[in-house]
Amino acid sequence: MRKQALIIGLGQFGMSLARSLTERGVEVMAVDVKESLVQAAATFTAEAVCFDAMDADALAQAAPDRRDVCVCAIGDEAREAAIIATAMLRQLGAPHVVSRANDDVTERILRLVGAHEVVNPEKAFGERLASRLIYGSIVGELPLGDDLVITELRPPDSFVGRTLIELELPRRYGVTVVAVRRDEGGERRIILPDPRETLSAGDIVVVVAAPGAVNEMMERLA
Repeated sequence: MRKQALIIGLGQFGMSLARSLTERGVEVMAVDVKESLVQAAATFTAEAVCFDAMDADALAQAAPDRRDVCVCAIGDEAREAAIIATAMLRQLGAPHVVSRANDDVTERILRLVGAHEVVNPEKAFGERLASRLIYGSIVGELPLGDDLVITELRPPDSFVGRTLIELELPRRYGVTVVAVRRDEGGERRIILPDPRETLSAGDIVVVVAAPGAVNEMMERLA
């Protein structure tokens, strides 16, 4: 059975999320108060509806209790609406509510009214971009919840020609290599790391670590 998602708020973040989920096979209902945005979402989502998410009766008709996830993607311009919509989603039995916040105060309030998860896409992107700009070896980062981050990085010069056994990354830095992207026969392949095999300058190393651990490692290696 296809997963179902309800997305409230079709700004840049909400629209992008609705499209990405749809492309991955999720059945998305998209909601916004602006008819033009709803019409745009209707071209690719399973259903797109125009109503005010603070209308309890209208929100109940969207059946949040039967959705695998409900995302309140309402932006900064309507914080009150985001807070009220989040609270009502929980009251209507939504099993998992993800809400968007762009500041710490709003995040705390959203958690208090019941959001299972709060995201700040602008902050997250800024942090990932900062790491890439400061540390040229970092290719990209992907948070996994609040306590883990997957990072792709080019091996620093001190890693090249050495094995994972020699580097002792988990003990020294709290960083674990889970995969290596390597050119083989002209194709970039993802391989499981062999702790006895040396790293090459052209490798892309995929690591898992606590937030900030990779940055701290790069600082110590600088």
